[in-house]
Amino acid sequence: MNKSHNPSETWDIILQPKTGLFELHFRDIWRYRDLIILFVKRDFVTFYKQTILGPLWYFLQPLLMTIVFTIIFGKVARISTDGLPPFLFYLSGTVAWNYFAGCLTETSNTFISNASIFGKVYFPRLTVPISVVVINLLKFSIQLLLFLGFYCYFIVMGTTVKPTFMVLILPLFIFQMAMLGLGVGILVSSLTTKYRDLNYLMNFFVQIWMYSTPVVFPASIIPDRFLPVFMLNPMASIIEVFRAVFLGTGMINWGYIAISWGITLCILFLGIILFNRIEKSFMDTV
Repeated sequence: MNKSHNPSETWDIILQPKTGLFELHFRDIWRYRDLIILFVKRDFVTFYKQTILGPLWYFLQPLLMTIVFTIIFGKVARISTDGLPPFLFYLSGTVAWNYFAGCLTETSNTFISNASIFGKVYFPRLTVPISVVVINLLKFSIQLLLFLGFYCYFIVMGTTVKPTFMVLILPLFIFQMAMLGLGVGILVSSLTTKYRDLNYLMNFFVQIWMYSTPVVFPASIIPDRFLPVFMLNPMASIIEVFRAVFLGTGMINWGYIAISWGITLCILFLGIILFNRIEKSFMDTV
């Protein structure tokens, strides 16, 4: 409706096309925060109803992965864990990685899996991937409790671990994982509207990324001459900090951490720009 039709009327929301490349309308996302909460509840209830064990899978998934890693990389390959109990070492890396991987994989098909909704009603499209980040944060919280339970058990059993002061700023690195997963996810989601092959390569891509990140091995085994290149992986610093916070063993290099944050912010910025550009015409290609 045209606002000039009745000058006495005022509108709470005016829908109009985005014209500028940097016209991101973050205020709209805040206005639709209730919709984000609704999406979170929907995804959680859907997951709960479609499985026999329900939320128990949030515990079983990292446990099963940790057991497999402990057997293959700890017992068979005998890869160093920097003197830490292999089970605790692998569980810490798995819990942190699962949050990032969950954000990435579930946001990477935003346009394709929600095309039917996007084509019928208006709402800020970014609310969908943001809700994915929030629901995965809930999963991460549950798995973090699992890790802390085993963490306390190993301490009671006499294992020497040295938590550091960086536990106070751990939420910043959790937030960084969320931004990185969101940024890469919406980048891929935007590209898959035209290049559908990327959707089929996602699982392979995530697996390769995991094995190039110190999830099943410590960064200390990387030769010094290759370390600067290895640490260009923004998740490498995050995993190392996560372990250092709780276990006292991990590489904390503020230069590498700054590079990791810089890459994360650049990816998120590019992802949001491309996402907002693609959403204007994606219905023509999906």
